[in-house]
Amino acid sequence: MSRTASDMHPSTRRLLEDLFPILRSITGDGVRATLRRIGSEVAAAATLQVHEVPTGTEVLDWTVPDEWNLRSAHITHESGERVVDLADCNLHVVSYSHAVDTTMTLEDLQPHLHSLADRPNLIPYRTSYYNRGWGFCLSHAERQRMKSGMYRVVIDATLEPGSLTYGEVLLPGESATEILVSTHTCHPSLCNDNLSGIAIAARLINDLAARSLRHSMRFVFVPGTIGSLAWLHQHHDHARANVKAGLVLTGLGDRSGFTYKRSRRGGTVTDRAAHHVLTQLGTPHRELDFTPYGYDERQYCSPGYDLAVGRLGRGTHGEYPEYHTSGDNLLFVDDDALAQSFEVARDILLTVDADRTLVRTNPYGEPQLGRRGLYRSIGGQPQPEQLEMAMLWTLNGCDGSTSLLDIAERSGLTFSLIDQAASLLEEACLVTSMERSAP
Repeated sequence: MSRTASDMHPSTRRLLEDLFPILRSITGDGVRATLRRIGSEVAAAATLQVHEVPTGTEVLDWTVPDEWNLRSAHITHESGERVVDLADCNLHVVSYSHAVDTTMTLEDLQPHLHSLADRPNLIPYRTSYYNRGWGFCLSHAERQRMKSGMYRVVIDATLEPGSLTYGEVLLPGESATEILVSTHTCHPSLCNDNLSGIAIAARLINDLAARSLRHSMRFVFVPGTIGSLAWLHQHHDHARANVKAGLVLTGLGDRSGFTYKRSRRGGTVTDRAAHHVLTQLGTPHRELDFTPYGYDERQYCSPGYDLAVGRLGRGTHGEYPEYHTSGDNLLFVDDDALAQSFEVARDILLTVDADRTLVRTNPYGEPQLGRRGLYRSIGGQPQPEQLEMAMLWTLNGCDGSTSLLDIAERSGLTFSLIDQAASLLEEACLVTSMERSAP
């Protein structure tokens, strides 16, 4: 893989810049605007299907909440000084705050204010999805500068029956068996924690749509938690029967090393493909065991589904100071990191897609590759070329029970090289396909 900023498609940065100002939450017009922009980004390659799930719909053990739309909000001192204005930052209002228009003292206002004393210049991100209330977020430095007196507090918002909105793209493959890619669409103006996953998913759609895929690939753009629950509820039997593997994408734009979180079962084809790709990459990375906390992998890996879905990211939630703050902005996300993240995610997905179990058509002895044009014409050279070595490993490994990923792991060669060798051997009728390996 080449990994320079020039590898990042210019549209990836434009997509981030276009999505960053949109005010999002788990429901509302901001989510729809976000999906429209994603749809336009992938329109040449695929169609983004948008689904509306009405308020009150039971999705597994949850219920789709009222739809929230926020138009404006501010806190203004009696002197006329506007201390907080939603127009300056989408994080200023606690998500799902109900409408407010009142005047109160600073003392009465304080319980509704949220700031970070340890990061005094950053505005925190806070939510109140399922508990009715209201609040504002601001930097601690600004909070400390607030003068005594009366404050006009206005939140112009609606919280009423509507729907939850999510989008999905299906790229058909030879098989109806699917690889799932999921990213969340609910965070406002959080570039790494939210938008990097969306941007990488969109670029993956554009790349993979042009390839011949063995498995179908389904990309879902869902609000966190309630969105993946709604998708699982609506695809209950389909998900259990057809999803072979998958990735949750988030936090892919910061400069730290990669973090891969394994699926609940561990040792699945997704986990092994991620380990192989990250190990071959040779840069610092972490592989973490599954825990029932984090992003939507915990829904896909709940025991009734137990899907082979892992999570790919870089910095982990809560481990970098910009997490869930105004510091997670367009400047925080690095173009080189995005380019490399795209390549790693793509290689993991392609490894899962191409992994298969083959069997030798004649397992007795080593076939003569030279007369089939698969081996060098002059023997006796000190080291066989990598592709020739990959063919030898593949021929020896294709016993009907060993997958190509098994062979790559044992040989120390890249999966892409083993896959290339296998394709050449299939064309020469030296190996033939078995059923695809199970996750």
